[in-house]
Amino acid sequence: MDLTHLALAPWDIVIRCVAIYVVMVIGLRFFGKRELGQMTVFDLVLVLLVANAVQPAMTGPDTSLVGGLLIIGTLLAVNWTVGQGRLRNKFIRQLLQPRATVLASEGRWDSGALRSQGLDQEDAEAALREHGVDDVKETTLVELEPDGSISVVAQEGKRTIRPRRRTRSVKRP
Repeated sequence: MDLTHLALAPWDIVIRCVAIYVVMVIGLRFFGKRELGQMTVFDLVLVLLVANAVQPAMTGPDTSLVGGLLIIGTLLAVNWTVGQGRLRNKFIRQLLQPRATVLASEGRWDSGALRSQGLDQEDAEAALREHGVDDVKETTLVELEPDGSISVVAQEGKRTIRPRRRTRSVKRP
């Protein structure tokens, strides 16, 4: 094995990496809004299998150290560019970042929204309890945010607590 000799042209490796990155972003964009902590075992298995499956598509026959470093550099550069584009361009932000989804309104679950987001009512009720709310009837609004966290707006006078990492509780004034 030669650590410095590329089996493919550098531009070939870069094109492969960019193509895989774009396909993965599109796939994950439609995959849903659940955050890493909300992934099921099935989600984790999918991510691991996809990662293993796309590796040969990026490297092709190349096993060199230089090729691996080129892949890492390309993925970091593409990811940074997409992040900057999302911050600076409203169209890119709307394309890459889904809108919040109303899961419950005025104390009633929207079963269609729960189903479309891949959540069951038990998951959503667990999120309510993390916010210190015992029942959906005690809420004005429950939303699944674009980052996968669940925000809860409790009815006025209902107790809310600071939930665990990455979820937010909003108390009506």
